[in-house]
Amino acid sequence: MSASPSLVVRQSLPQAVAERLRGLIVEGGLAPGERLNERELCERLGVSRTPLREAFRLLSGDGLLRQEPNRGVQVVALGADEARDTFDLMAALEGEAAARAAERATPDDLAALHQLQESMESAHRRGDLAAYYRTNREIHARFASIAANAVLARTMELLNGRLHALRFRSNLRPAKWDRAVDEHRRMLEALAARDGDGLRRLMVGHLHAKRDTVLADLNNEP
Repeated sequence: MSASPSLVVRQSLPQAVAERLRGLIVEGGLAPGERLNERELCERLGVSRTPLREAFRLLSGDGLLRQEPNRGVQVVALGADEARDTFDLMAALEGEAAARAAERATPDDLAALHQLQESMESAHRRGDLAAYYRTNREIHARFASIAANAVLARTMELLNGRLHALRFRSNLRPAKWDRAVDEHRRMLEALAARDGDGLRRLMVGHLHAKRDTVLADLNNEP
């Protein structure tokens, strides 16, 4: 992900900086376990230390960074056990959101999701993983929004923040990426058919496939 000094400031500056850092973490520009250099990041993002430190605080609250006295700030690296547990919980939550969405989706919701699916598949054909993943996140967030359960959506957002980088890297293998695209097609078909139970199974299976790919990578399995 490129990092030009210009920042969109319709958000507060610390929030904008946090979003830039989040993107770098998700897309591998900042590696798991990496200790962050304030001076280098200030130059890279074109900001002073004050908004950068506030952004560190925001991302620490999301579980993406770890701040330690006298040791600075480090990108959190999830171990295999924690990744497995988080994916399993996320699968249950996303499955519930998907089943609820099947009951509540309007024709406008379906049209919006089909448009996002087309954008995601276009990014897949171009081999643009960053654009693909951004659209993928929108699709999953849209399911949560349609489910119309604010507590469920907030919990999913919090947990998913810890998984974004791992979910992004799970598509680096072409066969896994192709499979994920096909799974999304089938999920939209189930949503259009109002098949809540089928959609739940597909969503849970989708997350479990991500989990298994991530765990194989963390354990250095082929």
